[in-house]
Formats: sequence, C-alpha cells, structure tokens
Amino acid sequence: MLIRIGHFFFRTRDAVFPVVLLALAFGTRPLVIDGNWQLDRRLDALGFAVASIGQLLRVAVIGFAYITRGGKNRRIHADSLVQEGIFAHCRNPLYLGNILIVAGLAIVHGSWWFYLIGIPFFVFAYSAIVRAEEDFLSRQFGGAYEDYCRRVPRFVPAFGGLNRTLEGMTFDWKKVIRKEYGTPFAWLSGMLAIMVLERSVTPGAFVTHRTLVAIVAIWTALAAAYLTARILKKRGALGTG
Repeated sequence: MLIRIGHFFFRTRDAVFPVVLLALAFGTRPLVIDGNWQLDRRLDALGFAVASIGQLLRVAVIGFAYITRGGKNRRIHADSLVQEGIFAHCRNPLYLGNILIVAGLAIVHGSWWFYLIGIPFFVFAYSAIVRAEEDFLSRQFGGAYEDYCRRVPRFVPAFGGLNRTLEGMTFDWKKVIRKEYGTPFAWLSGMLAIMVLERSVTPGAFVTHRTLVAIVAIWTALAAAYLTARILKKRGALGTG
C-alpha cells in the first residue's frame, strides 16, 4: 500500500505539493504567539535558518553529484545508482532538504494547522515516495543497492568522512543555478508573503511603510535573480542536462 501511495505522490507531486503548501500558508491564519512580536521575529529567523539549511543541502547535492532518477514520464526511473557526493552519506538528501524547507515555512507561519497537518503530510508523502523508489532500485540494481542501503542511512546524514568523499570532486555552480534557481525563489517569495499576511491579519498589527519597502526590495532582487538565471538557462549559458 505504501509503495502504491509513493508512486501516486511521485506522479502528482508537482501539482499536489504546491497546492497543499499554498492552502496551508494562505488558507489558514498565521499565528503570533500571545502577540509577542519580538518572539515572532526570532521564530522568523529560526524558520529562515532551517529552510536555508535545507536549501544548502540541496545545493551541495546538485553541485557535486546529481541523480538521474528524477523520473521518466512521471514514473520512477534510474539509469545508474549514484553513490557519490552527498549520496555517500544520505540516500535521500534532496527530500530531506525539501522537508527542512517546509519546516522552515511552518515555523515562520506559526499556525498549528501547518505543524499538525503540513509537516506530517510532507514527511509521510516523501517517506512513501522513498519506499516506492527503494522498491524500484532494489529490483533495478539488486545486491549493489542492498549493499548501499546497509552502508548509508535513509534520511539522517552520516557526515563522517565527508572531506574524503568530496576530495577531488568539482563543484558545478552552473549546474546548481540551471537546476535549482526556481526553488529558492519559490520558498523565499512564500516566506515574504507569509510575513506580510501575518501583519495584515493579526489584530492590532499593521504593515509599516518601512517593512513593506524592505520586503518589496528583497522580492524585487529575488525576481531579478530568477529572471536572470532563466534567461541564461534558455540561452545555454549555464550548460545543458
């Protein structure tokens, strides 16, 4: 059953996951605990830090040894078993990065809906996808994959010997920008929108002119970076693949 659910989420994740995130972020009221804005700012900083760790993990994965099992015709697919780079220390670092980004958004939003529904939903969905991928990879690569599973943890990274793993590997910034430019733009835009919404719906609070200008300026810079990366990708300046 879990494997079937995993295949379903794998096929539909590009549609279902954004809808769930948007419904939680903007369909529920952000929470400022006891109206304590000082605490809220600290929680915002914590949420940003957690999401940033998730993003940095994704960047490290893509920059050093990216996988080709991202799917084919919306189905799980793999031409080879990637065990290099961050994959030598965690079997699913990209999914772990995604969960950390969702957790960061939940902390900034502060709603119990996000904590009680959002985080469990994404943990379950990614766990199901992983189980479906494991079933496929076990059949595809047999003993080699079973040996890999014995050596490398599923989610919690074991970073001992990371320096030796990355020794001699080249970090590909162009590939990172080409593959990943949309992800930070999406979650950072969402985080900024949540901050504006929070100040708009909380009784007694309001969005100051200074705060609004700062948020608009940050988002404008993000949008400019996103469009620049997209143009460079379309022109082939960031490589291919």
